Amino acid sequence: MVYRAIGLMSGSSLDGLDIAFVHLHENAGKWDFEIMKADCYEYDGEWKKRLQAAIKLNAFDYQLLHADYGHYLGEQVNRFIAENNLQYQVQIIASHGHTTFHSPEKKMTAQLGDGAAIAGVTGINVVSDLRAMDVALGGQGAPIVPIGEKLLWNDFDFFLNIGGIANISFKNEENFIAFDVCSANTILNMLANKAGKEYDENGTMASQGNINEELLAKLNSLDYYGHAYPKSLSNSFGLETVYPLIQNSGCDIEDALRTYVEHIALQIQNSVKKLLENINTLAEQNHQPPTTNYKLLSTGGGTFNLFLIERLKSYLNEMNVELIIPNENIIKYKEALIMALIGVLRWREENNVLSSVTGARRNSIGGAVWMGLEA
Repeated sequence: MVYRAIGLMSGSSLDGLDIAFVHLHENAGKWDFEIMKADCYEYDGEWKKRLQAAIKLNAFDYQLLHADYGHYLGEQVNRFIAENNLQYQVQIIASHGHTTFHSPEKKMTAQLGDGAAIAGVTGINVVSDLRAMDVALGGQGAPIVPIGEKLLWNDFDFFLNIGGIANISFKNEENFIAFDVCSANTILNMLANKAGKEYDENGTMASQGNINEELLAKLNSLDYYGHAYPKSLSNSFGLETVYPLIQNSGCDIEDALRTYVEHIALQIQNSVKKLLENINTLAEQNHQPPTTNYKLLSTGGGTFNLFLIERLKSYLNEMNVELIIPNENIIKYKEALIMALIGVLRWREENNVLSSVTGARRNSIGGAVWMGLEA
């Protein structure tokens, strides 16, 4: 069976809306994929401001933005379809939305982008609110991409996504462990913005700076890093906890970037180390020899930060973990691709969120369905 779906992803770094039109092929429980067309539509200054300010709105204005952003998403899908001559080819749209509030400990998560509005504008069936069911079942609601890693990639042990927030997954036989590691591109981009740049291309500015050891120690000592998984981060962690520490350090831009790159690399290393320690302990208990070589697939915008990747490779090599960078389409659009898969699984009424990752009471079929097509 072949499904033709569009996945939409808006990350916390606010670089734009990722759109991927994919063919997903299922045969006897095995899935293959092909990214047919993909693009990133950058947010203009007005949309960036509106999305950044969303958490400060009163309830009525927030709901107005939710509806308005849903219509905007629908319009961007229509634009994408027209630009790529995809009329009458798209069977379903799966929209992640743009995360604003995320408090799983209070059984709440919120993503902007009304699915009904997307369906109304496009006339195509839509799946949205992908995290809500898992949170209702006591889960973190994040990360949700491991279902795609489980079904679409079999040759890797670790999966790292360096977006606005860096998250990591580990495949242990049939079970997945995954969690958010730290704020990543959100902070790096904010620092680059202060120097008049959208981002630090290739990590060039960071490479010219020096590590501020006092700041690095403060960052590494933040409480979140001591918490056991499953765990997840909201955008507010970076904006309200991390960035003020950097601002108050007195560092110039290059030193701040250099220090934060090191922080990201160290936190990813620490996460990998903890996962390997747990896996090796289980192997010993089961009288199995430990695995000595691992492969890690890195995706997300941070993978283009050559300096960050250089520092990360150095740390991972110490643990015999090989960092592998896939083709550009996978780097950029892996999450949009997996959103499409999650939507197709919802349409098939099959589990699309893994409780081993999120800590929910059970696996779940997440997503609200909005019928854009007439009956």
